[in-house]
Amino acid sequence: MSYADFYRRSIEAPEAFWAEQAKLIDWQTPPQQILDDSRAPFVRWFAGGTTNLCHNAVDRHLVERADQPALIAVSTETGTEKVYSFRDLHAEVRRVAASLAALGVGQGDRVLIYMPMIAEAAFAMLACARLGAVHCVVFGGFASGSLASRIEDAEPTVVVSADAGSRGGKVIAYKPLLDEAIRLSKHKPAAVLLFDRGLAPMDLADGRDHLAAALMEKHRDTEVPCVWLDATDISYTIYTSGTTGRPKGVQRDVGGYAVALAASMKHIFDGNAGETYFSTSDIGWVVGHSYIVYGPLIAGMATIMYEGLPTQGLDRQPNGGIWWQLVEKYKVTVMFSAPTAVRVLKKQDPALLKKYDLSSLRALFLAGEPLDEPTARWISDGLGVPIIDNYWQTESGWPILTVANGVERTPSRFGSPGIPMYGYKVKILHESTGEELTGANEKGVVVIEGPTPPGFMQTVWKDDERFVNTYWKSVPNKLVYSTFDWGIRDEDGYYYILGRTDDVINVAGHRLGTREIEESISGHAKVAEVAVVGVADALKGQVAMAFVVPRDGAVLGDSQAALALEGEVMKQVADQLGALARPSRVHFVGILPKTRSGKLLRRAIQAVCEGRDPGDLTTIEDPTALQQIRQSLASQT
Repeated sequence: MSYADFYRRSIEAPEAFWAEQAKLIDWQTPPQQILDDSRAPFVRWFAGGTTNLCHNAVDRHLVERADQPALIAVSTETGTEKVYSFRDLHAEVRRVAASLAALGVGQGDRVLIYMPMIAEAAFAMLACARLGAVHCVVFGGFASGSLASRIEDAEPTVVVSADAGSRGGKVIAYKPLLDEAIRLSKHKPAAVLLFDRGLAPMDLADGRDHLAAALMEKHRDTEVPCVWLDATDISYTIYTSGTTGRPKGVQRDVGGYAVALAASMKHIFDGNAGETYFSTSDIGWVVGHSYIVYGPLIAGMATIMYEGLPTQGLDRQPNGGIWWQLVEKYKVTVMFSAPTAVRVLKKQDPALLKKYDLSSLRALFLAGEPLDEPTARWISDGLGVPIIDNYWQTESGWPILTVANGVERTPSRFGSPGIPMYGYKVKILHESTGEELTGANEKGVVVIEGPTPPGFMQTVWKDDERFVNTYWKSVPNKLVYSTFDWGIRDEDGYYYILGRTDDVINVAGHRLGTREIEESISGHAKVAEVAVVGVADALKGQVAMAFVVPRDGAVLGDSQAALALEGEVMKQVADQLGALARPSRVHFVGILPKTRSGKLLRRAIQAVCEGRDPGDLTTIEDPTALQQIRQSLASQT
């Protein structure tokens, strides 16, 4: 079947289409109603059907592949790696589930997970799914204030945590952060379950804190059956990044999510049982939920859970080839990373891409930030495999735009994440009138018409009104889900994402997308990375300011070279986008401020430029990055 026919069927006959996809998972009770969208924009998928995420990710594989690898935990921070078979994984998850049950966790209760990227974090997620509890993973190392607000919102019965995480050899003690968060929160969890890695001392609160090792040993042989849940029950909540005020918890269901992931592993990622999947993300972000834990395991694949930097080896020495070393060792077939990570690797010796046997690798998927063409070409030439961009959000749970090579081999296009995936009615609308823009290269807001497909968010946790008002009422005269991203579509139907609608700057009455300027600058041969922000200007309202990491670090200490390169960059932007888009200044730095998941902190850069407080920077990868921004502003006047 052609992908065009496959897609058309998903849109025109969604019930028949998704009933077929539902056969990819196990059901204890078959769904009674495939689609219920009688309360638009709220959608219920597979109502009446009962299933369990942990059963589909673990238990059902015990019959055919109990001794095959399931979870491969690698930490270049501690120099350890361990392979868990599906049988091992089942035993560990069962023991954590029994420990949680002993602490009072039951169906519908919330468990907040505040963990580093270690195997036990996956055990905890799957244990919650096994019990029918709702898990809420908060990025490890989050500041106490941010963590407290999430504890208050989620109201967990139990918090699962560890003594510490580690990043670039620096130990980050979690327990003091957690203790302070619980002190700040109005909600007090009944218990805290702690995994002790031996990285940092822990003071235990008597009666509240419990060491996981002791409880798991006590429940070594306790049987914990999977709780069969209605497909429309809640599986987990996850807080979107960058929220202000009360945290915004994306709420996901059980059955729709399981089916969506099973279908995506087959149709999009083209993954097969017995193979190995490697996502370099973090379980604090939705990619980690979907494509480190649930997706690969549901598909019967081994999944690599990685703690560490992309430039550090298992001997804890610098090694820009560690990821490719793992691809070779574990015969990875599908890899998922972020454009930012690839830009970091661009600074390493390109020979590292040829040093290892990567013949098992079929494709590298990239998401999280728009993928610029120079970066895509560099990694494509280096690996010699398809580089497949994909665009989605915490809210969607799985890709909105990409190519579905599992259905029909479809070429990717550099600069484009691809075409709409099955189930997604993607449109481009005029932001002021709501009129649909059907012509090639007409710029508008990318939206999704309901009903949204399985796996999409159900609502905002505890706030249906916020769900409707935030996502479905931003475009005039239309009840459509707004991605809050600008986009265009070419004559062949490929979409191009031009940046957030709130990343548009207004220069003397002219609206410019910072993403377009970044794309132009990144195409310069001497530029490794770039971030463009809009900075308040008394005369023009706003001006664009660029911060560039040069390929040649010598530029940073040579004012004449910096001035010359600034002129070249400005000329390139003016030639490609017009003089109006030319940045007011180009500042050169050695590193850009990013989160540990690889997202550029543009709002923090903007705040520094405008002399404002950059806000909570707990997740920043390198705290010196903003200091470099300040220094460049002071020195390049």
